[in-house]
Amino acid sequence: MSNRIGKDIIDLLLRPSTATLTSVMRELGVTNIFMHRVEPLRSGMKMAGPAFTLRYIPARQDLDTSVIDNLRDVQRIGIEEIAPGQVLVIDARGDTRAGTMGAILATRIYRRGAVGVVTDGAFRDSPVIAEIGLPAYAVAMNANTNKTIHHPSEIQVPIACGGVAVIPNDIIVGDGEGVVVVPASMAEKVAEMAIAMEEKEDFLLEKIRAGESIVGVYPPDEKIIGEYEEWKIKKARACEH
Repeated sequence: MSNRIGKDIIDLLLRPSTATLTSVMRELGVTNIFMHRVEPLRSGMKMAGPAFTLRYIPARQDLDTSVIDNLRDVQRIGIEEIAPGQVLVIDARGDTRAGTMGAILATRIYRRGAVGVVTDGAFRDSPVIAEIGLPAYAVAMNANTNKTIHHPSEIQVPIACGGVAVIPNDIIVGDGEGVVVVPASMAEKVAEMAIAMEEKEDFLLEKIRAGESIVGVYPPDEKIIGEYEEWKIKKARACEH
């Protein structure tokens, strides 16, 4: 786990949806934080943790040999350095012509305690990765091995993934809709605001489900805000008992 962000904040960020997080970040003046086209390998996936980054550049025949040296290959070094609680984020330049990782390496980071893996490229062995227990997000699936298209260049440097800047230790949050990047410096405030926003939206959704018009409800006018405050008090009292 990153020393900068406590587990309590990470746990809070797991509760709201990525949609709520994007709304909160917009209020705070940051908008380009949702990864484009990056989707979960299967439904029900959820993750949050500090980013451990890996950057690929285009492959070139003189850069790679047919024999992989686990002590020199940047990707393999990163696999053995990722810490418990972190999310591996792979910059594949949006190129899906080869996988960025297969099932063996995904299993290794899962056993090391990683809480997710994200790429704006593809995975190979995707059906197996989907069943490991590690939340995994990608643009596509591709059985080709990584070095036919990608060369692992650097770890723990600023990267791009899904059109979003990712700095090491940014908090990566994923759910069934996709992946959001929360700057580490804003994580606590975003978590608190998102929890409050989602509670209010739960109340407003109850109104809409009951058949009320969006007029005066979404966004709420003074009358609805008053009702919401009363609803919160009743809810708190119910929880006490």
